[in-house]
Formats: sequence, structure tokens, C-alpha cells
Amino acid sequence: MHVQDSHWSSASAIAPGGGAMGGALGSTMSAAVGSGRADSARTTPLRVDAQRNLEHVLRAAREVFGELGYGAPMEDVARRARVGVGTVYRRFPSKDVLVRRIAEEETSRLTDQARTALGQEDEPWSALSRFLRTSVASGAGRLLPPQVLRVGVADEGAPDEARVPQQRTQSGAGELRLVPGDSSVLSGDDDAGAAQLLEVVGRLVDRARAAGELRADVSVSDVLLVIATAAPSLPDPAQQAAASARLLDILLEGLRSRPV
Repeated sequence: MHVQDSHWSSASAIAPGGGAMGGALGSTMSAAVGSGRADSARTTPLRVDAQRNLEHVLRAAREVFGELGYGAPMEDVARRARVGVGTVYRRFPSKDVLVRRIAEEETSRLTDQARTALGQEDEPWSALSRFLRTSVASGAGRLLPPQVLRVGVADEGAPDEARVPQQRTQSGAGELRLVPGDSSVLSGDDDAGAAQLLEVVGRLVDRARAAGELRADVSVSDVLLVIATAAPSLPDPAQQAAASARLLDILLEGLRSRPV
């Protein structure tokens, strides 16, 4: 401690005189400060780049999983994001973590859209159809977690149980085909976000059914299945929008009750 005090005292005594040593010390200290500022300036773009890479990865994951299903490999996500697969794994240590992030975001988006329809539309059917149209247009239906898409289907020789609708995946020939969905992609049917979505959509369904405008046999799962089904993935955006709108019109007519 005494040596350090003597060192800084000597430096202080020389520096005010403006001598060579003082000038050198001042230059060294200024350079050190300047270097610190330069280092700080250099680290800031890295943080910006990291954030930009994260946004690219999330956008690519939405596109890839939306087109091919949650079975698509992480390499496809990295390729679409134009980053190395190591960059993806640095942000998301496993594919399950990335899948959960995307599913949670899309579930939250649908929940917000359902709440908006409930709050801004007085007519029950208008509220339900608005929710369906905005949800299909956003493409979120292709990214819903499997547990909110369960519908009852009785298999031969098996008890009636909740089944997961088919998801798109990619065949070896490069074309899209349908295969049974894998409910293990996301764990836990009691996911809070999914429960909120089911509750809010349930209110839309109950209102429309009570008003006599929705078929009595239509369930919340049916409505969510419409969202997932009416959002095809086509290479041309204009064609995709037109196909989605046409298919949704047909499905909405199927949901409406008919006079006896």
C-alpha cells in the first residue's frame, strides 16, 4: 500500500510541471481512457448484432416450422436465418427450447386477437368471425402447440381419446406431405398460455352458440382447427392470401347454424 502511495505521489509531482515524463504519463493515461472508450464502442455493435441474429433466428423458425411443422431440423432454421447452426444453439440450447419459444409467442398472439374481438365486437358471430379472419391472416395457426389442437377421434379397436391433428412435414422428395402430429414436441398440457387461449376462445364460442349463430356441436378445438387448416403455406404470398380467404369463407359457412 505504501509503495502504491509513493508511486502515485511521484507521478502527481511530475505531471503538473509539464515535463517529458508528465507528458508521457498524460499521453499514456489519455490513450488508456481513449482505448477504453474505443473498446466500449466496439462492444456495442456486438450486442446489436446479437439482437439482430436473434430476430433473424426467430423469424426463420416461424417460417420453417410454419411450412414444415415442428419436426423440421435446426439446420433448416439456421440456413433460413443465414447464420451458422452454432449461433442458433447459442441462443437456444435445444430444439425443444426454440419450439417452445415460437409456440408460446404464437399462442399469446392468438389470445390477444381473441380478446380484441371480444372487446370490440358486440355481435357474437362478428366477434368469432373477426377472430378467425385475423388469426388466419397472421399465419399463427400453423404454429399452434399440439395440445390446443386436440380433437376427439375414435380409432378402431381403441378408446375414444384426444388426438392431435396432422402436421406438415417434408418428405425425402422435397414435397410436402401430411403425417400424424407429435404431441411430445411440447410438454405439459397444463401450459398457462394454452389455457388462457382456450379460455378466451371458449368465451367467443359460447357467445356465438348462445346467440344461435354457431352450430351446437362446434367446440373450441374445432375453431382452433379451422385456424390451423385455413392457413396454407404457399410460395406466392398473394396466392396464399387468396387461398386462405377462400378456404376460410367455406369453413365459416360450415360453422354457422342452419334453420331447422
